[in-house]
Amino acid sequence: MKWGSLYGVEYLNRLYRMVRRHVSGPIRFVCLTDNAEGALPDIECYDCPTIAIPHPVCLGGWRKVNLFGTSKHLFGLEGDWLYLDMDVVITGSLDPFFEYEPELPYVVMQNWTQPGKGIGNTSCYRFRIGHDTYLLDNLVNNHTEILETYPNSQTYISREIKQIAFWPDDWCILFKVQCVPPWPQRFWQTPYLPSSARVVAFPGVPNPHEALEGRWPTKKPYKKLYKFIKPTPWVAEAWRDEEEA
Repeated sequence: MKWGSLYGVEYLNRLYRMVRRHVSGPIRFVCLTDNAEGALPDIECYDCPTIAIPHPVCLGGWRKVNLFGTSKHLFGLEGDWLYLDMDVVITGSLDPFFEYEPELPYVVMQNWTQPGKGIGNTSCYRFRIGHDTYLLDNLVNNHTEILETYPNSQTYISREIKQIAFWPDDWCILFKVQCVPPWPQRFWQTPYLPSSARVVAFPGVPNPHEALEGRWPTKKPYKKLYKFIKPTPWVAEAWRDEEEA
């Protein structure tokens, strides 16, 4: 999903090319967006659904709950799909994500900022269209209570979905948790890529292009004491804007 101006079309096209490099068979790559201009021809673009909850939360991450609508709500798409956030970097084969426990309707990466609490990070998950439509219905019909109870959509989904499972821990990681060296080593050590990682998520900042350059943006000067990273060459290799390896 891509809406607003945070991520340009270059992020969308790079994500498509990473997926294409890391899936061995044919793919369908779908983007729900409010601006399809510049998208590569092989990307299927549909309008990004709005969500009937109050402004401004209707414009943020809660919009992702639209993916738990019906097939009709999702432009006739059906079956199991792998969802990837726009800002992930793919570093290994995605084939196992389609093969892992195929009977499960919802499999998500661990939220590594709250490990062991049963909360998924929705940067990378597999879902079955039309299986858990109550999540969208409940949000729309009971949004006041839900928005007061849950800090974000991924916590809401994790707590309210009837069945949740997680990818193997080493498949999906957070750049800031598993890759950035601890303080003070981060001042002289380059962020590390675990060899078994397949998807690296970049929630918040730094984004992939900032990690590549060695920038960790912060508006508070005192945070510069610990929000530091060196330029990360493996991001450039994984995130390159090329179709073939």
